[in-house]
Amino acid sequence: MKVAVIGGGAAGFFAAISAAEHHPRASVVLFERSNKFLAKVAISGGGRCNVTHHCSSPSALVQHYPRGSSFLKKSFKHFQVRDTVVWFENRGVALKIEPDGRMFPTSDDSSTITRCLHEAAHHAGVSLRLHEPIHALEPRTGAWLVNGAPFDRVIVATGGSPKRAGLEWLEALGHAIVDPVPSLFTFNIPNRALNDLMGLVAPQAIVRIQGSKRPQTGPVLITHWGLSGPAVLKLSAWEARTLADLNYHFSVHVNWVGEPNEEVAGARLDEEREAHGKKRILNACPFDLPRNLWGHLLDQTGIGREAIWSELSKKSRNQLLNTLLNDVHAVRGKTTFKEEFVTCGGVALSDVHPITLESRRAPGLYFAGEVLDIDGVTGGFNFQAAWTTGFLAGQLKSAAP
Repeated sequence: MKVAVIGGGAAGFFAAISAAEHHPRASVVLFERSNKFLAKVAISGGGRCNVTHHCSSPSALVQHYPRGSSFLKKSFKHFQVRDTVVWFENRGVALKIEPDGRMFPTSDDSSTITRCLHEAAHHAGVSLRLHEPIHALEPRTGAWLVNGAPFDRVIVATGGSPKRAGLEWLEALGHAIVDPVPSLFTFNIPNRALNDLMGLVAPQAIVRIQGSKRPQTGPVLITHWGLSGPAVLKLSAWEARTLADLNYHFSVHVNWVGEPNEEVAGARLDEEREAHGKKRILNACPFDLPRNLWGHLLDQTGIGREAIWSELSKKSRNQLLNTLLNDVHAVRGKTTFKEEFVTCGGVALSDVHPITLESRRAPGLYFAGEVLDIDGVTGGFNFQAAWTTGFLAGQLKSAAP
């Protein structure tokens, strides 16, 4: 049996290894159009590679996928986080769990993962080919022609496409395509006073899009262009289609202190005023906020950094409380998160079997990774989807009816 795997990223490599290990007599060829395999793996997690996320069950894991959760719940029953951990450990790579649940190699070096995958592919007998874009994929009775060469099975793992045009070749084979739009991006905010605070982090904030009832919590990072950090990235993923429809011109509401209850937050301000009436408000912040950010919010409300707690009027107190819990910023555009690019959209999941990953439209054709209409929030979830779909696709099983 001859197997072609198209795409040399995480999903493609995993699929090729899986195919070669499940079918030792097969000839497995991995095609990559660029000059480098596993480029995204190498740069992920700041060069440490966020391999997966510590989730104990499929039902918990799927909560982190804005698109594809129902599909993946079935897939994860056959290959989930613990299977990923065992897969790498069996090949000499130990993973560690960080406090936020992200899992990295204990080496804190992505080359540990890329080297492991290369060695596994070599050991399994996968033929690796760089600089080989696929110009033509044609079905034949019981076979496929890949750039004119015959193959018995084909696995497509080409990753997300920024434009629908990049998926038309799969549409031509009968698959429905969900228009791709960006996911996981940061917000551009033309506010010089805020941007001057670049590098500061509100450790537990709540962010939401104006008009939406789906807030996200977590750290918010102020950058020289606007807002980033886990909470913003999660929000961009869950609201990806809404924000695309708005052409990335919208208002974001920021609760800097992460306290959703106005009465509770107000009580903390009052307690601080009672306990430290003679102190400058700047020097006695009742919340876990960087000093300069606290000062910025005092300036923004007109209170100023020299004000004394005992002199804070009721009106100013209420203005400060509103700013802390509901600071509104106009967003005018987006910025890709570091060098990572994730899209929502791709091959419609209704056209793919969730356990075998075989196409329901074209027997013998399989899919893995972000080419599918699947995307997760930041934290290792997109890689887990790649490992799972790649492993299952590589089994080359026929889809159930």
